Amino acid sequence: MRDPFDIIIHPYVTERALSLMDRENKLQFIVKRDATKEEVKYSIEQIFKVKVDSVNTLITKSGKRAIVKLSPEYSAEEIGMRIGVF
Repeated sequence: MRDPFDIIIHPYVTERALSLMDRENKLQFIVKRDATKEEVKYSIEQIFKVKVDSVNTLITKSGKRAIVKLSPEYSAEEIGMRIGVF
């Protein structure tokens, strides 16, 4: 496995991302284009010390975006506060 900090580039923050964070306990990140879902899951779990339920990815003009759903016992809003989204 690669270093977790090499996979995650930065958080992706839009109004929709904030509403997903609030309603569905999901965070969005821009990740390396060649990163797999398993690498993204491992990276998020290592960096933020949380458990990830699922990872969805999509490729856009701005890069590869990962939508990460956290386990119910962890709060996406709390992680957002730690990384400075708010």
